Amino acid sequence: MDPRSAVPPFEQIRVQVLALIRQGQLEPETRLPTVRKLAADLGLAPNTVARAYRELELNGAIETRGRHGTFVSGHDDPIQRQAQKAAEEYAGHIRALGLGHSEAAAFLDTAFGAGAKAP
Repeated sequence: MDPRSAVPPFEQIRVQVLALIRQGQLEPETRLPTVRKLAADLGLAPNTVARAYRELELNGAIETRGRHGTFVSGHDDPIQRQAQKAAEEYAGHIRALGLGHSEAAAFLDTAFGAGAKAP
């Protein structure tokens, strides 16, 4: 956590958990710390951690199983699933504007930074 960052703490947690999942350091079915435990460890309010967990759960990255705890989702890669959904929405918007693939690709290149390639 970077307390000087302009990025809100809940978003820092969300991004870090997604990165750990993506890197394979948090495998499917891994139990996450409770909201209170993680909040205490990070020196944050429990509501901050709860918000990060809610956002992660809404995106399918984690799942809460009542008294059993919160776990990394055992389903397909949540980041890939979100990226696919975003791509489909973007393509729909581009089509609605009457533009084609080449224009869409040019806008993506600009958005990624003057033609920079995505990792």
